[in-house]
Amino acid sequence: MPVMKPLIGIVPLYDVPRNSYWMLPDYMQALEHAGAIPVMLPLTADASALHQLAQRFDGFLFSGGQDIAPECYGEQPAKCCGAVCPERDAMEKTLLEFVLELDKPVFGICRGIQFVNIFFGGTLYQDIPSQFQTEIAVSHSQKPPYHKPVHTVTLKPETPLFQILQINELPVNSFHHQGICRLAAELKSAALAPDGLIEAVYHPAKRFVFAVQWHPEFSWQTDSNSRKIFSYFVQNCER
Repeated sequence: MPVMKPLIGIVPLYDVPRNSYWMLPDYMQALEHAGAIPVMLPLTADASALHQLAQRFDGFLFSGGQDIAPECYGEQPAKCCGAVCPERDAMEKTLLEFVLELDKPVFGICRGIQFVNIFFGGTLYQDIPSQFQTEIAVSHSQKPPYHKPVHTVTLKPETPLFQILQINELPVNSFHHQGICRLAAELKSAALAPDGLIEAVYHPAKRFVFAVQWHPEFSWQTDSNSRKIFSYFVQNCER
């Protein structure tokens, strides 16, 4: 009898001009390598369908994508805010509610960490270059190739990320113009960029709610620490 691999649902990417759902193969390949069966979910706000999906899958990856509408965290869009996807905002809110009720594992990447933060009551910088000024210059939006690190993050001790990697500092890639402004009260930060921006969070009272701002899906083939992060997520999704 073969071992049953965990099924992991990935929130789809949405190409507005082409009116198409799509998925970067890196998300799926990283999860497959870690021992899971990844499946791209439909983009839907149908509550009954999302509840069924929450019950059926063993874990959920909230992927990167468009900016989150500022109205989701009580703000009006600034001129510096990028393109948004209201359909995805609505889907993720309902899906995350159901997933948390069932205490299923959640892993967020880039937009994923931002959505987890605002879901629990935090806020975002709508545009880091124009709204977050520090004396330390950090490249948060790199050019290709995206697998190469462009800055480091400092890991906080006694956090899941430190337990996974057992290192104090981690080189990461970076491709985002938004980030966590006010951290939600229920979340804890796990890593910081040199300029002080929060780069990883977790929920200490949940089975597994963990998210990072960088892109381990771009670097899993060349970076052992990225593979460790995906493996830890998949292990927590095993029945």
